[in-house]
Amino acid sequence: MLKIAFHPIYKHSLPAGHRFPMEKYELLPQQLIHEGTCSDNNFFEPVKPNDKYILAVHEPNYYYDLVNITLDQRAARKIGFPLNEVLVEREVIIAYGTIKASEFALKHGVAMNIAGGTHHAYTNRGEAFCLLNDQAIGARYLQNKGLVNKVLIVDLDVHQGNGTAEIFQNDDSVFTFSMHGKSNYPFKKEYSDLDIALENDADDSEYLKLLKDALPQLIEEQQPDFIYYLCGVDVIASDKLGKLAMTVEGCKARDRFVLEQCKTYNIPVMCSMGGGYSPNIKTIVDAHANTFRLAKEIFF
Repeated sequence: MLKIAFHPIYKHSLPAGHRFPMEKYELLPQQLIHEGTCSDNNFFEPVKPNDKYILAVHEPNYYYDLVNITLDQRAARKIGFPLNEVLVEREVIIAYGTIKASEFALKHGVAMNIAGGTHHAYTNRGEAFCLLNDQAIGARYLQNKGLVNKVLIVDLDVHQGNGTAEIFQNDDSVFTFSMHGKSNYPFKKEYSDLDIALENDADDSEYLKLLKDALPQLIEEQQPDFIYYLCGVDVIASDKLGKLAMTVEGCKARDRFVLEQCKTYNIPVMCSMGGGYSPNIKTIVDAHANTFRLAKEIFF
């Protein structure tokens, strides 16, 4: 069964000025249930995890400054949200959603988090609306539990996964692959194990060719036990924060290829949704829903 992490706090903890396009966190499960792709049984509600799972990735001083809302103003400004206890709780619960979804992926081949993809969070700081790095926390959890050895993170959000790159920069047990817009945020990039930086207006054909050349070779070389897939839909041409020129259909073809590779190589995959900022909320929801539709089609 496809298992999906969802918690109402994903949306309702956000400041009013940031609610759009975060409406997707509520609309996406509604759409999946309405169309029959999912039922209530597919969703599980994560809770707050033990701090030790987060502290396996993030520095204690940073994490407890977040929890106690004592982060200095300069560091808080880099995050972009006005900090409050509910917002921090939201990020903690998202991280646990990814942890539990990772366990479900080991059982069923694939699992999802409606939220997550907070790849701009470093070991000791947050940036760009990312406080805690959910996929890094999930990867370290699986490794520390002895459930996997080698992890591959496939980050296809339009923005480079700079925080993820920093967290694992000296760790050969986690291979970081980021394919992103060259001139998109962050303007100072970190070094992933593999970065593919795309020029502005890269279209479906260019994007998919590069991905299809890179991913199978990576899997063959790295032999991962587990894959984290950050499937942001901000690669679409209409996205307000992206500079690529992909169509919704091209984005769907991207997801199909990644998920089929995971299935072909029999590697469990956990998907965090990542970004999506098109002006029309229907475009965002449909593009994200494609990932869930494909997961059900390919794995079940």
